Amino acid sequence: MSRELDLRDIFQVIQKRLWLIVLIMVLICSLVGVYSVFIKKPVYEASTKIVVNQTPSNSGTNQLDLNQINTNIQLINTYKEIIKTPAILDQVVESYPEFQLTTEDLSNKINVNSVNNTQVMTVVVRDLSYVKAAEIANAISKVFKSEIPTIFNVENVSILNEAKTEPSVRPQPVGPNIILNLMIGFVVSLMAGVGLSFVLEYLDDTIKTEEDVKEFLEMPTLAMITRVSQNEQESSQSYSTSISGGKDHVTITK
Repeated sequence: MSRELDLRDIFQVIQKRLWLIVLIMVLICSLVGVYSVFIKKPVYEASTKIVVNQTPSNSGTNQLDLNQINTNIQLINTYKEIIKTPAILDQVVESYPEFQLTTEDLSNKINVNSVNNTQVMTVVVRDLSYVKAAEIANAISKVFKSEIPTIFNVENVSILNEAKTEPSVRPQPVGPNIILNLMIGFVVSLMAGVGLSFVLEYLDDTIKTEEDVKEFLEMPTLAMITRVSQNEQESSQSYSTSISGGKDHVTITK
């Protein structure tokens, strides 16, 4: 039926196919839950913090140079990109063959953030093993500290804290986020169910009501055949029999 739907029609379509929408939501959310809990492997995260200072021009003074600090903060974005370049990651792959990773694999595992406009960078590594994630984060930090002076005019690079390979508290996985996945599955399944309902309604060209006859055929309704249930039919027969005086004296024509 090709006609514009008003708000009342939209609610009627949703109410009419509510069972279909609920069914799709239950199926998709169940699949997302099973995948997140039983199929998707947990992902662990380890991080290190690095502080970088350029060599001050007036190294003979101990006073803080605010311009120098601001320059260092602005250069943090440059250092963040340098860490993820082959200049650093190739050296990590070459120096630590036990990781059995390529440069591309390393690039996909790491994420570098700056801490609230400071000179501190956080190198975050995610892996299926927490110990391996910690070892990779420490390796990247050490290679960056050794290689950055040859790339940039930086001599003062310090690793504030290394990732603990044997933490006292067992680290919890950071992924998969089951609640987030279920929320995404809920929204997607709701949109899919509502969308499918409107598609089915659009493809349904049958005429069901008197209003449909007037609207689509532009013709008056001459007669209407109502649906009679078995109980109503039996009740009607009983009533007719009682008026005529007995079942043996009446003729019922269908």
